[in-house]
Parts: sequence; C-alpha cells; structure tokens
Amino acid sequence: MDEKEKDEKLYYAIGEVAEMFNVNASLIRFWEKEFDVIKPRKNKKGNRLFTKKDIENFRTIFHLVKEKGFTLQGAKEKLKTSKYEDVSKNAELVESLKKLKEFLLDMKKDL
Repeated sequence: MDEKEKDEKLYYAIGEVAEMFNVNASLIRFWEKEFDVIKPRKNKKGNRLFTKKDIENFRTIFHLVKEKGFTLQGAKEKLKTSKYEDVSKNAELVESLKKLKEFLLDMKKDL
C-alpha cells in the first residue's frame, strides 16, 4: 500500500464534498434527490457519508451540468443513454487537464 492509499478516506462528510467542488452543501443534497447514482450512507445522527464512488458520480454530474451546460433532465438522459463509463472518463479527463493547467501556470509564475 502506497502513501496515497493510506491517506484516502472511506467516507467523506457533505461539507468536505461541497469544498471539493466549491459548491454549497444544499446543491449536493438537491442532486442527491435528483440523481439516483448518488447514494450516501447516513450515520445514526442522519449525517450523510459519501464514498469515493459517490464523489465520482457527483463529479460526472458536475461535469455535465456545470461545465457542459446540460439541464438536470438532459444530464439524467445523458447518463441513461450514454455509456456511463465514457461520460465518467470524460469528466476525469477534464479534471486532469485542469490540474495540469494549474501546475503549468504555477511553473510559469516561478520562472
């Protein structure tokens, strides 16, 4: 097990997920109701606990709605009609490119 695997958590609180995407927790609760692929567990207190899979699903929906401009209904249909893996991989690719851009811009500042 490498260092990264040790640091990864099994569950994330709604605040942590909201921070990852720079959105309000209310959006996460709303999308949870709208999209059946987001299925957080709840603890005894009723707090939502999101898995890595939930976060991946949220990232895919975020990509379709916020980055590609899909309506919620359009995103639901896209997830049903497209191969979910293709949409998910596209969202991952966009995320990787954003990180690369950020890295390159940081390097440019340091020059």
